[in-house]
Amino acid sequence: MVSTVEKKKNLHSLMAANLSKLTIPSSSSYDPNPNPSPSITSPHVIHSRSHSFVGPSPRFAPSSNLLFFLDEDDDDGDDQTLLPEVPSHKDIIAPKIGPSDFEILRLVGQGAFGKVFLVRKNRDDDCFDGGGGGDGVFAMKVMRKDTIIKKNHVDYMKAERDILTKVVHPFIVQLRYSFQTKSKLYLILDFINGGHLFFHLYRQGIFSEDQARLYTAEIVSAVSHLHKNGIVHRDLKPENILMDAHGHVMLTDFGLSKEIDEAGRSNSMCGTTEYMAPEILLGKGHNKDADWWSVGILLYEMLTGKAPFTHTNRKKLQEKIIKEKVKLPPLLTSEAHSLLKGLLQKDPSTRLGSGPNGNDQIKRHKWFRAINWTKLEARELEPKFKPDVSGKDCTANFDQCWTALPADDSPAPTPKAGDHFQGYTYVAPNPWLSSS
Repeated sequence: MVSTVEKKKNLHSLMAANLSKLTIPSSSSYDPNPNPSPSITSPHVIHSRSHSFVGPSPRFAPSSNLLFFLDEDDDDGDDQTLLPEVPSHKDIIAPKIGPSDFEILRLVGQGAFGKVFLVRKNRDDDCFDGGGGGDGVFAMKVMRKDTIIKKNHVDYMKAERDILTKVVHPFIVQLRYSFQTKSKLYLILDFINGGHLFFHLYRQGIFSEDQARLYTAEIVSAVSHLHKNGIVHRDLKPENILMDAHGHVMLTDFGLSKEIDEAGRSNSMCGTTEYMAPEILLGKGHNKDADWWSVGILLYEMLTGKAPFTHTNRKKLQEKIIKEKVKLPPLLTSEAHSLLKGLLQKDPSTRLGSGPNGNDQIKRHKWFRAINWTKLEARELEPKFKPDVSGKDCTANFDQCWTALPADDSPAPTPKAGDHFQGYTYVAPNPWLSSS
């Protein structure tokens, strides 16, 4: 019997021999998105702040009727992994990745379409680790196809996967694998063990300007990178921002994101109401400028503990966002007032961040005078606050309303409709094969 060590040695030898046969296409012929998703037309508005797919509990005491529980349907062979749809180089052995390659450790989130688990990769062929680290620990986002199709969100789910394969940034959670079974979609992402920014903001009440400045700068850096790549996030809020063990923030959840070019507009009504820009609510069409409004709302909430516009009635909340003037707390510095006023301009054409070089305008704002952007993007600016974590698989900073629930990937029915998710399979490039 051949030992595991010998298997790995033989596999490495085979791959080393095949490296000489690889051909790298020129930049002019390379298409990073050979199967672009169709335009997204289905509107999606989040009316509950507790919706976040990996999100914390609501600000009030959770009860069982506030959570999104999934039906326990009969299994239909869901553990059978589909073959990868994306062809690999003929001389390279492509890994076949599926649910059975991951050991589920704990539930860390639950939402309308499925669940998110803390998992450990149990496959021992480390040359196919997807470029990830963390002792094989990942977050596994599982989504039910039948629910996605029923709610007409196929394009959103495909767009999320496509966008994640293109984005690499120090403050954006990295996709390592995507695959599907007959009834579910799977995204394997880096597990960020510090919890959500919402979780820490809720615990601390407010952040100091110095603390909020670093978080906001890292968010601005991540959003600027998205915009340079023609991507608008459209759902920026504390529930969609994680914190790593070193105290850096990491942007996640691209379920409502869309690719929009500089001259383009989207007319979809989507996002979380408290963070939606006035132009989205008015249906005038929106672009990347809508993200900068959301960054302004985020900053306001970090510094004050609440969003600037709130109301229990959704229609009145929308009216306040469209018409009401932002009230700036007097305790903030004049520089913070200036930045908030710039970001929270109701007219997107006058909003700080608008225009082709808008991200540079934000970075040059006097409130960010203390930020060295080169060091920031090299992760050399050390956060003063670091979450208390006991290890790479620590879930202490995730709300118990999720982690106390059973960690099981429940069976789901197979949709009767045709294949809506062709080309979903993905394996992140491995550093061992990287030319860099």
